[in-house]
Amino acid sequence: MPAFPEPAAVQEAGWAGGWSTGAQANSTALLRWLVWGLIALGPLLGALAYLSVPTTSAAPAPRTAPSAAAASGGQGAAGFATLFVATYLSAGRGDEPKLAVYYPPASNLQLDGVSGQHRGEQLTVVRLRQSDASVWSVTVAARVTSATPAITPSTQPGASSSPAAATGAVRYFQVPVATAPGAGGATAYTALALPAEVAAPERAKTPELVYGAMRPALPSDPRTQAVTSFLSAYLTKAGAELDRYLAPGTRLAAPAPAPYSGVAVDQLAVEGESGGEPVVSVPGDGTALRLLVSLRATGQDGVRLPLTYALTLKARAGRWEIASLDGAPAITALPPGPSASGAAGPAGPATTFTP
Repeated sequence: MPAFPEPAAVQEAGWAGGWSTGAQANSTALLRWLVWGLIALGPLLGALAYLSVPTTSAAPAPRTAPSAAAASGGQGAAGFATLFVATYLSAGRGDEPKLAVYYPPASNLQLDGVSGQHRGEQLTVVRLRQSDASVWSVTVAARVTSATPAITPSTQPGASSSPAAATGAVRYFQVPVATAPGAGGATAYTALALPAEVAAPERAKTPELVYGAMRPALPSDPRTQAVTSFLSAYLTKAGAELDRYLAPGTRLAAPAPAPYSGVAVDQLAVEGESGGEPVVSVPGDGTALRLLVSLRATGQDGVRLPLTYALTLKARAGRWEIASLDGAPAITALPPGPSASGAAGPAGPATTFTP
């Protein structure tokens, strides 16, 4: 009967733990090649995974609102026209190249008069209208003065003088300005013609205000007392003790240094008040009231200057406090309809300022 080897002999023959050491070596080699194969196939598998993702279209980049570009072009055109009018008003013989900077055909002009004989002061844009997609019509107001003393108008019978030609008169010049893309994303400007003198813009009708008629500010009226104390601290004390007159949550900064030495409140116009008995009491807490205050402020030189303030008051603890210094008097609701300045042009509305 054949004899079976002992365990030690089995181990010497290449067996360990029931597995052949030769088979274990083969398994280790197989695993090693499998790992290297996966490493080699990694980039290929990654590329296949990337290509298998469905293609999605990128979200379109937000576009700049056309109104922003239009507003920017209008602001630049207004400044360009103002500089052009200033140069135009002071131009004389030999200044043609100066005008050509704004309006190239001006180099062919032959100007009369002495350079600098007249000049424009206090130039400001009073009307701005977009007449085409790239063209702005700009009206510039200028106080035209002369470098020489004005000639006194004749007082002889039959003599006449032209108020429009009087030195220091405000005159109005309309300039057509074209815009185009410039270098570096900037906007370029050029005038399409020389300035044209035009009439003053139409004055808008004053809207109706919410206040009643102006009436004397009585010292016994708590509202007079409140606004007088507030405006005295606001205008004559550079804001010292100002907070004591303000409603909770109201924050105001006073002019500094103090521009005036004294304040006298003359008249009040109160919201919804048409007259009647003098007011000597304060309503319940939380009551708000808008009013218009007319006063005289005495400057450091002793000259009194009339001023008007729109204020909102709020009642608290038996007294009036200042809730806000309003930016403008409050107007009643306007009925729907076209604006007082007239119909808009085909390419855009006109903005008009009347000095």
